[in-house]
Parts: sequence; C-alpha cells; structure tokens
Amino acid sequence: MGHLITVATCSLNQWALDFQGNHERIMQSIAEAKERGATLRVGPELEIPGYGCYDHFLEGDTVLHSWEVLAKILESDATIGIVCDIGMPVVHKNVIYNCRIIAHDRKILLIRPKMWLANDGNYRELRYFTPWAKHRQWEDHYLPRIIQAVTSQVKVPFGDAVISTKDTCIGVELCEELFTPASPHILMGLDGVEIFTNSSGSHHELRKLYTRVELIKEATLKLGGIYLYANQQGCDGDRLYYDGCALIAVNGRVVAQGSQFSLRDVEVVTATIDIEDVRAHRAKSSRSMQAASAERYHRVEVPFALSTGHLDEFREEDIVGLATSKAVDVHYHTPQQEIALGPACWLWDYLRRSRTQGYFVPLSGGIDSCATAVIVFSMCKLVSEASARGEQHVIADARRMTGEPEDSTYVPTDPREFCNKIFHTCYMGTENSSAETRNRAKDLAAAIGSYHVDLNMDTVVTSVRTLFAFVTGKAPRFRSNGGSNAENLALQNIQARLRMVLAYLFAQLLPWARGKNGGLLVLGSANVDESLRGYLTKYDCSSADINPIGGISKTDLKAFIAYGKDAFNLPILSSFLDAVPTAELEPITETYVQSDEADMGMTYDELSVFGRLRKVEKCGPYSMFTKLVHEWGSFLSPIQIAAKVKLFFFEHARNRHKMTTLTPSYHAESYSPDDNRFDLRPFLYNARFPWQFNKIDRVAGVLPDNSVRSETVGKPKVV
Repeated sequence: MGHLITVATCSLNQWALDFQGNHERIMQSIAEAKERGATLRVGPELEIPGYGCYDHFLEGDTVLHSWEVLAKILESDATIGIVCDIGMPVVHKNVIYNCRIIAHDRKILLIRPKMWLANDGNYRELRYFTPWAKHRQWEDHYLPRIIQAVTSQVKVPFGDAVISTKDTCIGVELCEELFTPASPHILMGLDGVEIFTNSSGSHHELRKLYTRVELIKEATLKLGGIYLYANQQGCDGDRLYYDGCALIAVNGRVVAQGSQFSLRDVEVVTATIDIEDVRAHRAKSSRSMQAASAERYHRVEVPFALSTGHLDEFREEDIVGLATSKAVDVHYHTPQQEIALGPACWLWDYLRRSRTQGYFVPLSGGIDSCATAVIVFSMCKLVSEASARGEQHVIADARRMTGEPEDSTYVPTDPREFCNKIFHTCYMGTENSSAETRNRAKDLAAAIGSYHVDLNMDTVVTSVRTLFAFVTGKAPRFRSNGGSNAENLALQNIQARLRMVLAYLFAQLLPWARGKNGGLLVLGSANVDESLRGYLTKYDCSSADINPIGGISKTDLKAFIAYGKDAFNLPILSSFLDAVPTAELEPITETYVQSDEADMGMTYDELSVFGRLRKVEKCGPYSMFTKLVHEWGSFLSPIQIAAKVKLFFFEHARNRHKMTTLTPSYHAESYSPDDNRFDLRPFLYNARFPWQFNKIDRVAGVLPDNSVRSETVGKPKVV
C-alpha cells in the first residue's frame, strides 16, 4: 500500500435562488467531509444559486448573490485543510459561464468554465451560458472586490487547467462533458491527472441510472484514475427531480454509492483510495505511448498534499481504520421502485417548499388516480421512516404542515395516520358512474388512510345543462339517446370540467371544514400516453397544480400498481388492475360501456411505441410507418399499420394545443409531450398531413402482406 487519500462527494437538495439555504447545505457538506478525514470535497453543478434558475441566470443579481455566498464560505474555516470544488455562474469579460470554483485555505486556486453544454431535452444551457472554447488555455480573471477583501487575491486563473498538489493532480469535468464522445477526462488523464471531479445536475428518468453509472465506470476503466461524481438531489423548483446517487469509482470499479432517492437535504459519500493503485493501473505500454505525446495542461500548483502520507510514516496503532475502500455492487432500483420513490420524494419537496398543508386528488376508481394516491402514500411512508430515524428537518416540516404548535412532540411514524392529516381524496360521482368505481375509490382511501369524501354532482351538471337549454332553446343529448357526436362530447366534457372546479373548491375549504388552517394542492392524474394522444379534456381533472404521473406510461403505472400491492400491503390494488379503463362519462346501457382504448382507437401499449418512435427516435409519419412495418409486419398488414400510424399522428396533431396548458408533471419518461419545457413543437398543425400520409398510402399499397393470421399474435412490442 502507498499513499492514502480520503475523498468526498455529495448530493445536495438545493433550491433555485435559495441562497441562504443553499449556503447552509454547502457548509454542512464540507463539515461532514472534513469530519470523515476527506481532503477533497466535490459538490453538485451550480450548487450556490441552484441548477434550475433558468432565465434568472441572465440576471446580474444571481451572479452577485453567488459571489456573496462564496465570500461567506471563503471567510469561514470551511476550506482550511481541504480542497473544495464549488459551482456557480461567473461573468468573465462580460460573458456568462457555468463554472467550478476550486478553493483551498481561503484562496481560489482556479475557476474552471464548462466546455460542453447540455442543450437538448429538458436542458437549455446555451440560453444562459457560453461554452469555454479555448481548450487547454487559461486567462486571468479579475475577482470582484468582495472576494478580494476576503482572499487578498486580485486575479486567479480562469480556463481549462488542472490542479497540481504535492502528491497528485486533479482535473475537473462538468456533467455533460462526461456524456460527450470526446470527454475531457481522456486528455487530462493522458497528461497525468489522477483524480477527476464531475459536478452534475442530472435529473431522474426511468431506467436512466444504468447509463450514468456505466459512463462513470468506463471513464477510468481504460484510463485509470479516481472519479468523483456529485449530483443535485430533490426538486429544484420545477418539473425535474434530481436523483442524487453520488458515486466514487476507481479504475472502473465503483467503491462508494450514495442513495438515489432520499428525503435528506445533505448526503456526503466518502472513500479512502490508495493513489498507487491508479499508477499501477496505468503502467501499460500502449497507454504510456499515448501519454508521452499528450498535449500539456497548465497546472495550478498548490502546496498541499491530499494524502495522509506513506504508510511507512505511521506507527502500527495509527494504521487501524486506514484501509482502502473496496469495490461495491451498484444498486439499481426496478422501474416500479423508481415510480414509488422518485415522484414521492418530488411531492414531499414540493409540499414542504410551497408551505401548503397537503394534497387533494379526485379518486375516480381508475388506475391513474389510484397510482397518484399510492405515490402520495409512498411519500407518507418515506416521511414516517425518516421521522422514525430521527431526521429532524423532516419532523419539523411534518409538524408545520399538520398545524402542530411549536412545542409539539408529534412525530409522524405511522404512514396511514400521517396520510389522514395531509392527504384528501374525493369521489365525484354522476349518474354515469358505477358502483364498482365508487367502492374501489372508497376502499383505496380506507386502505391508505386518506381523508375521503364521497359525493354526487348530478345537480351541478344538470344546472349547467339547464342553463344552456334556457339560453339556446336546445337541450343536448348523449349519443345513446340519439344525440350527435358534438352533443355527446360536450356532455362528457362538462362533467370533467366541473370536477376540476369542485376539486379546487374542496382543496381550498376542506382544511377549514376540518378545523384547520391553510389549503391543499390539487394533484392531476393524466398519464403520459393520454397526453400524447390528447385523450383528456382541456381544463378537466388533468388541470391541477402538479401531476406526479404525467410523465409515466400506462404500462409502467400498471406494473407499479402490481408492485405496490405487495410492497405497501394494499390488496385492494388487485381490483384496479382487473378493471377495464373507462372515463365513465357516457350512460351505461345493455350494449355499451365506455372504454378508453376503444375511444382512442389504439391501445396503451401501442401509444408507448408511437411515443418513443416520435420523440426518442425522431420519426415523422413516414419513417415511423417504415419502422413499424418491420416490427409489426408479422401480425399486421402494411395497410393496417398505415391506418394506425395515420390515426396516431392525426390525433396527436389535432390535440397538440392541450399540451400548452398541461399541468406541470414529474418528468419520468423520455417521450413526454410536455410543451412547456420538454417537447418544443408547434401546437397548430395541418393534422391530415396530406403529403406524408399519401406517401404512406402509396408504399403500403405495394408492400407484401406478411402478417400471420392468428388471434394469439397481434400485440406490439413495448420497448
């Protein structure tokens, strides 16, 4: 064994523009790292202002307050005896950069700007920042006076440089730079950098963690080295949930992993590394040949050693506890567990930071509102478990939102009891509702402990219908009673929209009716597939304050409910899985019961395929058709596939306007149609796509029909 180095990375629950709270969490993470003997601490991307400031990054105040927070950190003892990697925006020569500030002993060693910016999907970094294009070059950056007064430095290096300590060399990589084909760690490693830091603001998406971990492992597998990955954790004030999972890897092996979903505001992950292991891993002829010709990085020298010294320098009794960290098996959650944990943590952050008293959801007796309610119950379970562990910030937030006095000793250790205090559900029935859905809603509420209200709203619906008839002299009828499609749709929509109005009324007044103060946030329960197809009423129960399932597919929600039945001991969930999805907005007759998939003209499994091809694989109508001819050609004819593709694009296009008013939803799926942030497309189309559809029809007419005529074959493969 040789020189041992204890390094620390962390996940912080930062909040956009919460400079006071962000400062406190940064200070706590540095203190914990030092307590564990770490001499290097890495924090998340843009941790001082919070990653999700968006256009606030263009405001001078955001940069000013970031410098003020940094000054407080530097004037304290935080950076004494430890190298700290801290993130904030910096204006250099009137250009805004996303930067890392490397500090030690109350001095700034280097400001390293981000070189490759994330600018797709949920990310718009090029809107606020400019990439540093001068690779392996640096300039002088003249510090603001508030920093000069603390550090006695007038200028510091700014650019693509590395830090050279007495015993090793540290290089910085920022989030997206790990995901690029030509990542900076390769060239830095060839020039002798042995420790790489990566500060990230990476959001949770179902099944995404594996990709991130593999990239981190691969970064040092061929190259050799120590890789420290830090990430934001929690709701930063928007649709995204940053899922933490700080990691430390050595030579392609993960030696420490933080939690992916947690209610903790600060989580520090440490590992003790033998730097000689890196040097041994790099003792390869081919690597040495490439390193010998590598271009040079400027090294900022610091008279400080990260290592505790060579073992020869220690007495035998001092060596106890200095063992290096060993490789660990990376823990991955199943998609069902991710749904149970990610949206639940996001809901908790949203609830405590909005300083409201709970949530309200209309329970329809269907699987979507059921999934929303179970996620809230999962949140209550996480709160109860954290409280039982004595996590005081969780207990304090729970006491505040439940209206407990300051001297209260209340601790929410029973999830059902806590759920009854902060979660309110309501079944809003009409003459078109069935006893089955009403009972399922009631039984689910009883199982999870929510405060439940059951009502009939026929008198409200009748009043609106009567008003319309009085004004126009015409009384609309359902299709089953001889009405037109326009009448039938309008009568369905008015029921849905009135439920939204009643939801907000009950959300505002239910706490008052229970003798409490404050109000509730209304939760939406439209899944990503319904939004993709436009199978929802504009300004109905899909309109809410936030929607925890708006980025989750129906297929994944059903798998989550099946998982929740046993994981949460909720046998009632079986009845939701067995039920046919229905809106229950039309009269039930002997020959007709409304069905979601029949109304949509496509199955939820098909919608998942359409959604991924459209968004992830960037397919227009024709390319989607050609792909599906190969994938579905064994059980559908080209003509049938063409009809399905055309119907999907027609319905998606003509309902696209609904996405402009979509409730802010937890982002969990890569094919989300959320117009507000993620899916930037027009909302007014020629929905008949004459050029594209005519080409599909011409090709479909001449392709051979290879479909198998079997009733047992015919389901699309869900990817």
